[in-house]
Amino acid sequence: MATSRPSARRTTDSAWLITGPLALITVVGLVILSLATPPTARDALAAPVLLFVLVAAGTQVLQFIVLRQGLSVTLTEIPLVLAFHYLQPVTVVLVAALAALIGQMRRRLTPTKVWFNVAKAGAAATVASLVLLAMPPVEGVGPPTWGVLFLAVSTYTLVTLGAVGGVISLLQGLQAGWQVVRTAAPTLLAAAVNVTIGLVILIVLSSSGWAILLLAAVAVAVAFVYRSYSRFFRQHRTLADLYDLTKAVTQSGQDGTLVDALLGRIRSLMQAEYATLWLPPQGRHPEVLLTARVDDPGLLDFAPGPPAIRQRVLQSGQRVAAGRKLGDDPDLVRSASGPAKDVLVVPLRSGQAVIGTLEIVNRLGDTNHLTSADIPVFETVAAHVAVALENSRLVDRLRHDAYHDALTKLPNRRRITGALDEAVKIRAPGEVVAVLLFDVDGLRQVNESLGHAAGDKVLVEVAERLRACAPSSALVGRAGGDEFLVTLRLENAEAALELAAELREQIRDEMVFDSLTLDVDTAVGVAVYPDHGSDAATLLQRVDLAATAAKAVPGSVQLFNPALESRSLRRLGLAGDLRRALDEGALEVYFQPKVTLRDRRLLGVECLARWEHPTHGTVAPEDFVAVAEHTGQLGRLTEVVLREGLRRSRDWAHAEQPLAVAVNLSARTLTDPHFPDQVRELLDEYGVPPQRLTFEIREAGVLDGTDRPIPTLHRLRDLGVRLSVDDFGTGSSSLAYLRRLPVHEVKVDRSFVQGMATDPGDLAIVNAVVTLSQQFGLAVVAEGVESELTLELLQDIGCEIGQGFLFSRPLPYERLEAWFGAQVEPEAAAEAPRLRVVPDRSVTLL
Repeated sequence: MATSRPSARRTTDSAWLITGPLALITVVGLVILSLATPPTARDALAAPVLLFVLVAAGTQVLQFIVLRQGLSVTLTEIPLVLAFHYLQPVTVVLVAALAALIGQMRRRLTPTKVWFNVAKAGAAATVASLVLLAMPPVEGVGPPTWGVLFLAVSTYTLVTLGAVGGVISLLQGLQAGWQVVRTAAPTLLAAAVNVTIGLVILIVLSSSGWAILLLAAVAVAVAFVYRSYSRFFRQHRTLADLYDLTKAVTQSGQDGTLVDALLGRIRSLMQAEYATLWLPPQGRHPEVLLTARVDDPGLLDFAPGPPAIRQRVLQSGQRVAAGRKLGDDPDLVRSASGPAKDVLVVPLRSGQAVIGTLEIVNRLGDTNHLTSADIPVFETVAAHVAVALENSRLVDRLRHDAYHDALTKLPNRRRITGALDEAVKIRAPGEVVAVLLFDVDGLRQVNESLGHAAGDKVLVEVAERLRACAPSSALVGRAGGDEFLVTLRLENAEAALELAAELREQIRDEMVFDSLTLDVDTAVGVAVYPDHGSDAATLLQRVDLAATAAKAVPGSVQLFNPALESRSLRRLGLAGDLRRALDEGALEVYFQPKVTLRDRRLLGVECLARWEHPTHGTVAPEDFVAVAEHTGQLGRLTEVVLREGLRRSRDWAHAEQPLAVAVNLSARTLTDPHFPDQVRELLDEYGVPPQRLTFEIREAGVLDGTDRPIPTLHRLRDLGVRLSVDDFGTGSSSLAYLRRLPVHEVKVDRSFVQGMATDPGDLAIVNAVVTLSQQFGLAVVAEGVESELTLELLQDIGCEIGQGFLFSRPLPYERLEAWFGAQVEPEAAAEAPRLRVVPDRSVTLL
């Protein structure tokens, strides 16, 4: 059977429901007792003395520690033993009620409490007197007298305990009243000890009236001893409470419940009604204003103390104390919320700075007050609290820094990985967890051209745009470098692609920094759970692959597919094999002819590296070139191709067939300051004139928006080497900018040349490139010539040089020699080689 919740607390005015019956019992009992045993003359002499002793005993509370438990004891039962023995019962009731009234008036209690305590004392004395009256009369101070007095005083104690339990049950509920009864054993034990002491005193006084002097001396000695013990007891309790507080702070600081652990213990330690912590807003930490109140299990978001006092303490760094025993400040006490008798506010310091305040209001108990002895204890507590708060904030800051990027303040890869792990565990049916990776294009060029400060501004701006544009349910973070991650739940992979494209368009607007305007684009990779991975690590790995693939087509959005991973794994496995192939000379160099389009004369060849892997078969050049770039073997690969090309050029010159050779260069090679010296040494070694060597650099490498390749290009030109821009048209550069560079030739990308016959747009692009290049004095080479119609169109627009399958595919040296013999017309043998066009469409371009 479920127990009902206790009713709401009633006001103290309801105590009259208990006070009334107690007063009625007292009045009726007085009438009965006055008729049965009227006062005597002896009462007039003994009553004032016992009244004084009873008042003194009732106002002194002694504190003891028994079996590590605190015990509060009053000495009321000792004078009651004497009163029941020396006074008539009716006088005992009057003395007990009057002593209670004097004691309560001295404590300045509310009228409700005063009259309850008076009625309680009167009723308890009345019932005890009636019990005493009902007992047979006894003489002397022998054991029968002990038993009667013990019974009378015990009745007084039990009635008092019952009245207190009744009023607490009325005001706070049955559970609170039952708690009073359950914890009454120490009180009853102390009462029994007091009765025993009272009986001993009675026996001593009965033997001689002068014994009162000895008793007085013993009482004074005991008072001095207890005073020393009381001081030691308070110090022991304070140290124990401080130790418990420090231990609780240490434990709670690790799980984020520091304030909850602090305030309740501080309020209990200082025996205050309220304990309040106030921390003004600081950085990313919001304002904290929480209060622990007696009998409330949780924390309240208000403070009984006035805000002006907290501000004063925060600004001055000095404590503020007001109360009856702290130095009255009526304005301060009246300004507190509700009735306040004591207010103590101390600053919380972090070094020399004040980070907040700690305050307590009202010592528990109507007659108890905060004293000056509480100030050093409370300031010690405040020092512990300040250290604990600073440590807690430091841990929080370290935890925040560990999971956030310092530059953009976005969650970092570790935080996103954790969020992804949680997201994939609770995915709802009919949705996917999408991961979008935005790779900022050209950030390295910005850093190298404008400095890292400009690059940081770009990253911050991209972060702000992503955060502003992304849906509210998305987690936006920085994966590191120039990569940003967005993860959220969507309906399907198509919705993820649409969102990626939308976000990319929204963040690609111009970025203005002071007088500088930058165009920043991004390549976006997309992966979704569960299609592309079952955990965060796999999803992040595969979205990286998708973003890398998206870079191949600037500004594109790429959804992960298994082919990307297999290609990446294959490239990873090729790294060691490529090193061995270079050591063993397993790479071959193929040659593709370059001819004049008007008379089809052979001008030279382009040198192309080819690799036949013993296990994987033919490896695509873009694959092993990428492996060479990432493993530091690009220099060796370039040297192998360059040496073979120069060697064959020398051999052809000795055979009276001087042909120029063209070698492809990576953009990374142009950043090597030693490369021009290496080229000069190889030209001298093979005895090839510099003008027979052409270096082809892709447009994205020579026109990367920075000045990095310029010094190397000038040094190569000064050697007499020809320079060519390969795949022109695939980027965003203009011929006007190209004209300022030390290049001699432009190669139109095959994608435009092959589309000339069917796409007027491609034809217009090739025509424009040829016309402007010729005006700038640059030679033009058309790549990808594969049909007679394309050849005729190129001749019509004035293009002079071509290269493609219409003339020849790339061939190894031996087959190229045979091709020379088959293609050269006999009558032109003494002149420059002239080719007969023999279409060869048996293979595709490698």
